[in-house]
Amino acid sequence: MGEFELIRTYFQPLADGAGQDQLLLGPGDDCAIQRVPPGLDLVFSVDTLVEGVHFPSDYSPDHLGWRALAVAVSDLAAMGASPVCFTLALTLPDANPGWLKPFSEGLARASKAFGIALAGGDTTRGSLTITIQVHGTVDNGRALYRSGAKPGDLICVSGTLGAAGAALHYLAETDPSPAQLALLSRYHFPQPRLELGQQLAGRASSAIDVSDGLLADLGHILEASGTGARIDTGRIPMMAELVTLKGENARDLALGAGDDYELCITIPPEIFETLEHSVARELAVIGVITSEPGLQLSGPAPSGIQGYEHFGRPA
Repeated sequence: MGEFELIRTYFQPLADGAGQDQLLLGPGDDCAIQRVPPGLDLVFSVDTLVEGVHFPSDYSPDHLGWRALAVAVSDLAAMGASPVCFTLALTLPDANPGWLKPFSEGLARASKAFGIALAGGDTTRGSLTITIQVHGTVDNGRALYRSGAKPGDLICVSGTLGAAGAALHYLAETDPSPAQLALLSRYHFPQPRLELGQQLAGRASSAIDVSDGLLADLGHILEASGTGARIDTGRIPMMAELVTLKGENARDLALGAGDDYELCITIPPEIFETLEHSVARELAVIGVITSEPGLQLSGPAPSGIQGYEHFGRPA
């Protein structure tokens, strides 16, 4: 199968549907064309997944299709943006229909679920690598940054933390238990918090998605904002299945494990009190931003925790 036949067969259908009001030209030309209506800012981000680094060599292509798009779209959620379109650069060891078909099907399901259309991309031969660039829009001046946290702001997280990181321990299970399946679902099928991010745009003072672990990602907010934080570890929300399977280690995973793709948000208390019930109930308040630099932890003591870093840590 040649490159262009591969694209027509497996990926051209992903260009139809979502985002068509702003995506003027999709796959097939030298460039795609996106129109950004007046009053909106363009938001874009790129993510690369490498076999053996970001996913196992024998990982299900169907799961990988969903996951690859979800982790990229999560960056749009963290900015409070609405998805429009994405590009896909796919490096393949060979054009194997047995892999391409389920991968494109998983990608298509994610595309439909997140309301984002394929705008174009590239394919080439080499070690399996997936690069996705996502484009979205947000009302002028309402994008969420990492740099806006102020002393006194509440620190909140959405959903529960730690489950996806714990799921790594069970990827090779041939007959996972119901509790293990619950964790595995969080890893295989991340759910970007798009609606929540959009509802908090212009209201939260800062935001980031939890991809490398809560403490590591909150650290990015603190560094960008020039602030510190105080966290109550006893208030970190966790799935019951995580606690059942991991016991005392569950809290360490909730604080340090990545791959949750929930949102960590800071928000002034007076604004938090005005949030609609449907929004506030999605958030757990776990701490407060302080003027003193550094991160202080209270509550149940965690053991040594380090978030994920792509190039490791200095000795």
